[in-house]
Amino acid sequence: MAPNPTIMQAVEQLGYRVTVGDVVTQAGLNVVQANQGLLTLASDAGGHLQVSDTGDIIYLFPKNFRSILRNKYLQLRLQEWWKKIWGILFYLIRISFGIFLIASIALITISIILIISALNSDRDSDNRGGNFSGGFFYFPDLFWYLSPDYESRQRERRREKNDLNFFEAVFSFLFGDGNPNTKLEERRWQEIATVIRNNRGAVVAEQMAPYLDDIGEGSAKEYEDYMLPVLTRFNGQPKVSPEGEIVYYFPELLLSAAKKYHQPLSAYLEEFPWRFSVASSGQIMLSAGLGIANFVGALVLGSLLRDGTVAAQIGGLVAFAHGIYWLLLGYGTGFLVVPLIRYFWIQWRNSKIVQRNGDRLSRARQLTNSDSALQQKIAYAQQFAAEKVLGDEDLVYSTETDLLEQEVERSQQIDAEWQKRLE
Repeated sequence: MAPNPTIMQAVEQLGYRVTVGDVVTQAGLNVVQANQGLLTLASDAGGHLQVSDTGDIIYLFPKNFRSILRNKYLQLRLQEWWKKIWGILFYLIRISFGIFLIASIALITISIILIISALNSDRDSDNRGGNFSGGFFYFPDLFWYLSPDYESRQRERRREKNDLNFFEAVFSFLFGDGNPNTKLEERRWQEIATVIRNNRGAVVAEQMAPYLDDIGEGSAKEYEDYMLPVLTRFNGQPKVSPEGEIVYYFPELLLSAAKKYHQPLSAYLEEFPWRFSVASSGQIMLSAGLGIANFVGALVLGSLLRDGTVAAQIGGLVAFAHGIYWLLLGYGTGFLVVPLIRYFWIQWRNSKIVQRNGDRLSRARQLTNSDSALQQKIAYAQQFAAEKVLGDEDLVYSTETDLLEQEVERSQQIDAEWQKRLE
């Protein structure tokens, strides 16, 4: 089984020397999952175990462990290869919608012009020019989107410093830019673990509430049932104060391979609102305008092709447009309907996000404005607070060096300690 990519990234960010608590705090993983993942990674990547005099374990990894794993696992090589290929494929998919939109407008416009020209050619030669002119200007709204000031609009977009090109903006207008909270659960558990670490392993339920969604009502809230997932994930232990209050102690998050200072953290878990599109307002207006032009053009083309003999007589491009007409109309309809539905769906979704953020913010304010009972509860929790940094002086065994050498070094250390005590 290939190592966990999240653990690999956490090890790199932490400087290749970590404890289980370090990885849990950095990645927000389950303690059991982090422990098993570190063992797997150490076994596969040639890592080393360092054992302290209290029996605690530190994992030490070579800085080139990714190269070692890449050479060992075909799966990792294939994943990296597929990631690159998918990046190219997805980009082509994104720009294809804009390309098809332009192609559709061009096909519809040319077909309309050819049909009108063919119809006018059957009339009296004296009226041909006038009729054609009138027919052409009867549809001015179909073509203004392709006007010569397109370059000026491009310059305006460049001034707005938008990173999206036109084709990417069309995709963004249609489908948006993904869920802004895809890593919400990962952030949640990272922040909860950081709160525990900042409080040196001992917290109360009120300190966890601003990072959770549903803390229940009535007895469920009173008995702090919402703390059960936190206890399970981080191997926590409840402690009861003399006043009957419950505090929570997480010994596995106390151990660290390096000194960790108080990490800055937001007062509550904030969900990010959905955006309709990251494209500029000019790009959105252009996409919407071209979509309307495409839809109106498809309706006009459909009215001209109502008599199937026209397409048969003209043939060529018009016959092709007639053959795929329902595809053109369907794409034109979807191009306008999909963003419209998505707009109202985003408004509904954001209202729920605002409500959840408001609930978590109110819990954070209650914690900030804590009463004497809560302050006493937090003070009791600090009795269990501790932090242990495992340095080289705490080690009694390491897989880096031969056991016999370590025994000799250890015996010298013990003799020195005894000599110091005797003196």
